[in-house]
Amino acid sequence: MSYAKQHLDEAVEIIHQIDTNAIEKMADLLADVKHDGGRIFFLGVGGSAGNCGHAVNDFRKIVGIESYAPTDNVSELTARTNDEGWHTIFSEWLKISKLTTKDALFIFSVGGGNLEKNISPNLVEALKYGKEIGCKVMGVVGRDGGYTAKVADACVIIPTVNPENVTPHSEAFQAVVWHLLVSHPKLKANQTKWESASNVAMK
Repeated sequence: MSYAKQHLDEAVEIIHQIDTNAIEKMADLLADVKHDGGRIFFLGVGGSAGNCGHAVNDFRKIVGIESYAPTDNVSELTARTNDEGWHTIFSEWLKISKLTTKDALFIFSVGGGNLEKNISPNLVEALKYGKEIGCKVMGVVGRDGGYTAKVADACVIIPTVNPENVTPHSEAFQAVVWHLLVSHPKLKANQTKWESASNVAMK
């Protein structure tokens, strides 16, 4: 078997195992955020940070929910890392943003955060602050979900079908899940370009 087929077969297996009930719960929570005029703060590091920026675009443009990713502001991110330390970059950013009970934290992470192992402590501190405030918490994570899975109101844990490919599958399926959500009838408010162009052409 070629590696390409193996990798894609693993993706198919993940699709069959993924918890769709958790995704539907996310859709309901996000619909509440939109109804209440709340905001979504997408938090992630590494490749997951890149996914956060993309998700912000989609939730703002397609769904119509005010959304932000602290990692899109490189100046503030590096200043806070330099002056205050890595572990509080997100929690302090959320304090300045005046996080409220109407808002949501949406975590993209392979491990979900683990203070004992010093893995993504910035996510853990942000989650602790979010729970203290009482905002909604969601996540798409890999492995056992880490701290995110323990405290989230809704969490999709990407099934591990090959321990050697946890990171690529986790980060790839973050995109699958958020694209599903912005396409969900409970959330989608604006048509995407190619679909709207196709509809016009068919008339």
